[in-house]
Formats: sequence, C-alpha cells, structure tokens
Amino acid sequence: MKVLHWYRSMDLEMGGVVRAVLDISGAMADRGHEQVIATFEQAELESMWTSHGANRSVLQLTSSGHRRRPLAGESLQRIEAEIGNCDAVHLHGVWDPACYQLAGIAERAGVPYLVSPHGVLDDWCMKQKSFKKRLYLAMGCRRMLNKAKAVHCTAEGERQQATRWFNPDRARVVPLVFDLDEYLVLPGPEEAHDAFPSLFEGPPVLLFLSRIHVKKGLEHLVAAAAELHARGESVRVAIAGTGDLDYVERLKEQVASCGMEEVVHFIGFVSGTRKVSLYQASDLFVLPTHQENWGFVLLESLACQTGLVTTKSVDIWPELEASGGAVIVERSAKSLADAIQPLLAKPSRLETMGKRGREWVLEEQDADRVAELYVQLYSD
Repeated sequence: MKVLHWYRSMDLEMGGVVRAVLDISGAMADRGHEQVIATFEQAELESMWTSHGANRSVLQLTSSGHRRRPLAGESLQRIEAEIGNCDAVHLHGVWDPACYQLAGIAERAGVPYLVSPHGVLDDWCMKQKSFKKRLYLAMGCRRMLNKAKAVHCTAEGERQQATRWFNPDRARVVPLVFDLDEYLVLPGPEEAHDAFPSLFEGPPVLLFLSRIHVKKGLEHLVAAAAELHARGESVRVAIAGTGDLDYVERLKEQVASCGMEEVVHFIGFVSGTRKVSLYQASDLFVLPTHQENWGFVLLESLACQTGLVTTKSVDIWPELEASGGAVIVERSAKSLADAIQPLLAKPSRLETMGKRGREWVLEEQDADRVAELYVQLYSD
C-alpha cells in the first residue's frame, strides 16, 4: 500500500503534528507500506527520516506564494503524478489551502483521501479567529471534510468536538502512533544533570517541554511556582522549547515581576537522549494547556517514568487519569499549586505514578497494534 502524507512544514521544532506524521508514516513503512511525505519545508527531514529504513521518500515542493492556490507549475505537476500512483492520501491539517487543493486532485484521480485535523476543530481552537474559520469552512473546507474517506480523530474527546463542523459519519477514532524505541531503555538523568547543572542543584524541578505558545498556558505554571514559594515550597521550573517570541517575552516579564528569575529557567529546544534524560531528571511534568489534541510530551513523560499534572483541555485526559500516572486539574495557578504541593511532599507517590504511567504507555501504545489500525483506516 502506498500512502502520501501532506504537511506544510516538517520542521521538528513546529511541534506535535510533525511528530505525528513521522511516527504514522514510519510505522507503516516499517511494515512494508511505501510512504511519501510531501511538504514545502523539510529542514533535515530527508537525510534524517529516509535513513531510518526502506519504503520512505520525501517530495520537496515549492509554494507558488498564492494564498488560495499554493501549488502551481512544476510542483503541482509533480504531486499530481505522485498522487496518481498512490492508494491513499493523508492530509494533515485543515486550514492549509494546499490541503483543499490536494483533496481535489485526489478526488479527480479516484484516490481516497483522509484528513487529520490534529485538534484544530476543538472548541478552544474554534474560538480563536472564529469568524475567519467559519467563513473558510463555508467556502469549501466543510465540503473537503465531508467528501473525505475519513476524518481522522485521535481520541473520543476530539471526535465529540470536531464533528460539530462536518458530517459525523466521516469521523474515525484512531490513536496516534507513539514510537517507543527511544524509551525502551532509558539513558538515566545524568546527561541532563551535566547539561543543566544549575537547574538540578537544589529543590524539586517542574518541567515544561513543548512548543511555547499562548495555548500552552505557561503563565499559569509561572504563577503556580510563585504561589508555591509563597507557601514555603521551594521549586525550580524548567521551560524547554522554542516558539512565539512575543509570548516568551511576556513570560519573562511575568517571571521578573514575580521575582522568580532564580526559579524559572528558559533552557531552549531539547531533543534526542538529552530530552529523555531531562524527563527522567525532573520530579514532575506540568502542562497547563488550553487545548491539546494528543500531547506527545505527555506520553513521553510517562514513558520516562515521570508523573504529570495537566488539564481537562487535553483530549486524552480520561485515558491519562486512568493510567495512574497523571493528575488532572483546572487551569489556574491555585489548582496547579494545590495538586503539585502534596505530590512533592510525598516522593513515594511520585514514584508510583511514574511506574504506573510507564507501564500504561508501554502496553497501550504498542506500535504493531496501532499500526494495524492505520492499515485498516486506509484500506476500509
């Protein structure tokens, strides 16, 4: 089976959707199905991804710069030819005009296409620039969704929200693939200790690791750390990631206004074994998000045996809570502080959460089981 995946930018720093495309296509490729990733921006994708094994290729395209028809000329001809040789097309995203173009190409070629919204049709997201999004849906995006072979939702929570915007009969719930390979044998906390010595010299460390964006609710974590200090509970906060520069500046201003410069550390983008080691070295992972479709970082934390605190704005929060590795709270500084303080006071509970969370991830995220669900999704 040959599947073409489209996502506009495959820069790893762009966050979870890039990871989702890589893990889904990688799992399919490992099981003998030819996978093509088409994109405008690939960064180091081709050398990195194709080196992982056979059945992988990258189709680098150039945007025309036209807002409504970004695919034109040679790039349009190349992808039309590629789609004609595929068994399915998987479009990652909704608001990208290229998705609308590619859906039309696939439809004319008689090739079924699927759309993964990756959470952008969730309630919180639809409240942001709502008029513009509703207008785009009316101008053809809703037709694209309704004509799809399937609209792929990653959790029941996403399905319940997203189906307000398209025919619910099109929705299929299949979890994302989570590549467990780098988490089967953990490297230990030493690499993180060596990389960030000042961070781990004293009190417990609360870790945030993700793309820095206003929807992540980081201001609540900073305020929660200040609240904990006011209660006499010393902590350090590690903010790992890059993103919206204006938002980062606002966070730094908040940190300064709270007198928390020695408490909150902005440590930049972290990847590879250093990232895994950072999870292990931290006492608790905290994600006070406004909206999270899947949240790879949450599974990563549990896979590293580090318990977590997050909100009901994560579509898979019921599954996380049931795993025993997560505490689910309201998104406020007080709620976060109220959850974090007793956990830090009882290290044995943190240890138990970590063990239960890791066991759940290793069992529920078995790549063979999930990959077979994608084979069925593309084939049905």
